[in-house]
Amino acid sequence: MSLEKQKKVFKYVSILEGLSFLLLLFIAMPLKYIWSMPQMVQQVGMAHGVLFIAYVIGAIWLFRPLNWNFKELLVVLGCSLVPFGPFYVEKKYL
Repeated sequence: MSLEKQKKVFKYVSILEGLSFLLLLFIAMPLKYIWSMPQMVQQVGMAHGVLFIAYVIGAIWLFRPLNWNFKELLVVLGCSLVPFGPFYVEKKYL
């Protein structure tokens, strides 16, 4: 797979992971804890988990081809833990 294709796939995964995280934090969690509706947390949580793993694998996969140093890799991985972080990665590192 070409580098451009890898970057494009990681960009989409990054956007989806960021959206799933925001959906989980700001819609699914309030539904569960305020209105006692845990169903959405189960569904969105599973999707977010899969996307999170894909994001981490994608970041490690692009570490060498994009010539990131170890600090940049840690920033990219750390941004997956912060709301809106994947959007920052997409703009700054891709």
